[in-house]
Amino acid sequence: MTGRKTAAPLRVGLIGYGLAGSVFHAPLIAATEGLALDTVVTSHPERQQQARAEFPDVTLAATPEELLDRADRLDLVVIASPNKTHVPLASAALKAGLPVVVDKPVAGTAAEARDLAALAEERGLLLSVFQNRRWDNDFLTLRKLLADGALGDAWRFESRFERWRPQPKGGWRESGDPAEIGGLLYDLGSHVVDQALVLFGPATEVYAESVVRRPGAETDDDTFIALTHANGVRSHLYVSATAAQLGPRFRVLGSQAGYVKYGLDPQEAALREGLRPGPRWGAEPEALWGRVGSGESPLTGGGTPVPTLPGDYPAYYAAVADALTGAGPNPVTALEAAAALDVLEAARRSARDKVTVTL
Repeated sequence: MTGRKTAAPLRVGLIGYGLAGSVFHAPLIAATEGLALDTVVTSHPERQQQARAEFPDVTLAATPEELLDRADRLDLVVIASPNKTHVPLASAALKAGLPVVVDKPVAGTAAEARDLAALAEERGLLLSVFQNRRWDNDFLTLRKLLADGALGDAWRFESRFERWRPQPKGGWRESGDPAEIGGLLYDLGSHVVDQALVLFGPATEVYAESVVRRPGAETDDDTFIALTHANGVRSHLYVSATAAQLGPRFRVLGSQAGYVKYGLDPQEAALREGLRPGPRWGAEPEALWGRVGSGESPLTGGGTPVPTLPGDYPAYYAAVADALTGAGPNPVTALEAAAALDVLEAARRSARDKVTVTL
């Protein structure tokens, strides 16, 4: 793929200024050398005021159509609107001749993701998926440990993204309408499945349990997914809004040692607090470092603390800028996202029909 080479910043249009747009995408775009946040699309007056206050030079648009009517003044469109809009908006932007970044999940089905990938390929345009948790501090650390052989042969990967939210908050993310593509399986599940596939390659079997536990909840809020990878590694993945006691974020068991890490990457909390990338971005205190060892629990002193690498969400948009100018590859392709959606669809079927699904 060839990109537009220019010394001027690439102009970015951002569709959606809710949690994803305002907390993740806008700050990271603005912090990336070679990118400039040009236009924000939101019809909410309060969010328009927020965008103007945070980015005084930004152009505001009330609808995606307004943005696409001015496609010639943009170099990239970022879609951070509700899940059900991802496919139609990405299709419209690609047909308007614009490269696209789409928040996860890129689509509701793997088939739709592959159709989008084919459209982008046909048009010769970048289509990238915002899987930011590939740049979490603990995930970067684990990748290095595995690459260095510190655990021996990996046998089992346990990954937990758990929260304690006993009261549903409502909104489309917790809607029971299948058209909304809500629920934890497609939300946090998108992250834990993507990470497992990046670490250990394709899955051959999927088993899942998915439950609606909270009174008034309409969609899954406590889900477990077990994967068998083609290389023999087993991944046990947990996503929950009903975990009264949080387990380790990662517990990885190998033939020589294990790695256990508690706590979440600090970048989301920092962005929510209004902090922006700078010196020591993504770093965490030594007290939160994970441990590598064998034969004893890290909670009783087992293992050796391993410095956690700094988290680096800014690296995603730096890679997008490079891809657009022909200086590097697409950091997360739609076909990679489609492979994760294959697993999520299989997990949904497994939980519904109480079967193990072979891919």
